[in-house]
Amino acid sequence: MQAPDDFPEGAGGKPTRHVLTPSTLNRLVRGLLEDALPLVWIEGELSNVARPASGHLYFTLKDSLAQVRCAMFKTKSMGLRFRPADGVHVLCRARVGLYEPRGEFQLVVEHMEPAGEGALQREFERLKAQLDAEGLFAQERKRPLPRFARRIGVITSATGAAIRDVLSVLSRRWPLVEVDVLPVPVQGREAPPAIVSMLRKASACGRYDVLLLTRGGGSLEDLWAFNDEQVARAVHASAVPVVSAVGHEIDFSISDFVADLRAPTPSAAAELLVPDVLALRRHVEQLHQRNAAIHERRLHTRIQRLDHLLARLQAQRPQARLSRDRQRLLQLHRRLLACRQAQLTRKTIRLERVYTRLLAQHPRQRVELLRQQLEQHALQLRHMIQHKLQHERLNLQQTARAMHAVSPLATLERGYAILFDEKGKVLRSAQDVAVDAPLRAKLVDGELALRVSKK
Repeated sequence: MQAPDDFPEGAGGKPTRHVLTPSTLNRLVRGLLEDALPLVWIEGELSNVARPASGHLYFTLKDSLAQVRCAMFKTKSMGLRFRPADGVHVLCRARVGLYEPRGEFQLVVEHMEPAGEGALQREFERLKAQLDAEGLFAQERKRPLPRFARRIGVITSATGAAIRDVLSVLSRRWPLVEVDVLPVPVQGREAPPAIVSMLRKASACGRYDVLLLTRGGGSLEDLWAFNDEQVARAVHASAVPVVSAVGHEIDFSISDFVADLRAPTPSAAAELLVPDVLALRRHVEQLHQRNAAIHERRLHTRIQRLDHLLARLQAQRPQARLSRDRQRLLQLHRRLLACRQAQLTRKTIRLERVYTRLLAQHPRQRVELLRQQLEQHALQLRHMIQHKLQHERLNLQQTARAMHAVSPLATLERGYAILFDEKGKVLRSAQDVAVDAPLRAKLVDGELALRVSKK
């Protein structure tokens, strides 16, 4: 921009002054601001909040070092989900501008939310995307609920409105079910670890057919315990099915996505958990009526068939057929007796013939013949053995005489001796013996100890 005195020169070399009015200046500044910063997000603390009769909302947004005036028109402010008040920390989307009549810099706010809620919402979306990528929301891992639950564990605040609604619906719809209230805090820092601990205990005890995790409505911050990652993983790890009913119908929590079933409200969860006893009774009555009608039709059909069979039976005169069959049975009986008698006679004759042949070839005679043959063979065997023994004895004697002839013992019997040195070695020469050496002489009837006196 040009300096205040840096204007274009006119005739004669003198600068020409371009004079602006305040409205023109403010309009120029407003245009520059809106062109440079069309939309911004800004976070700060509300101050001097005012809502006049026009319905517009005016306030100051500040931090520890500066502040800026803000305006939010009626059409935008009527859609706020909370009540703005001094000291509330908020997050705004606004257009930067200038209020021309007073020349004041300001923000025109189009959207405003509690700053904490915006951060929570971003954390909610981050955790939701992470767990979804891990497969904790997969439909194929969700388990069906038991049709007739015997025991239900309700994990919630023992003093909240949710448990009263749940117990009321359960007692009305299915009085047979046993309900255990498993109290936990449902809001604040102590809520997530308490919910995780109770989920693990209820899952491990094996007492419950299904678990209900629930609480009443509230802000996103109030419901944040059910958006905790550890709570979500505990729901996923539960050994029994888990139903999640957190807040109102428009509220969604991470536990709703992880649970086996999400109910819009605690009362709706109770209706999903148990059947309606009145509807079930009507259904049973309908089944009973249908069963009675079916049995009546079947009975009527069988009575008609029985009447038809009776008419056919009477038309065929069964007494006459029985009499004919009786006569035929008697005839068959007589023929059977005659056949048996003839067969017995034939077998008796055959047995007599076989007995006669057996007597002609009595085993006693064959045994005597075989005994005589055995004695003869035994006698021949003894003769052969004796002859063989005699022959072997002669051979042995001849071999003994031949061995005795070449045996050293025979030489000893003729008066010779065998000399051994002190090591037991046979002496073959006088040169192998030293004077005064001990010797041993073996004779035919014993041994002698000797000592060499001289050579």
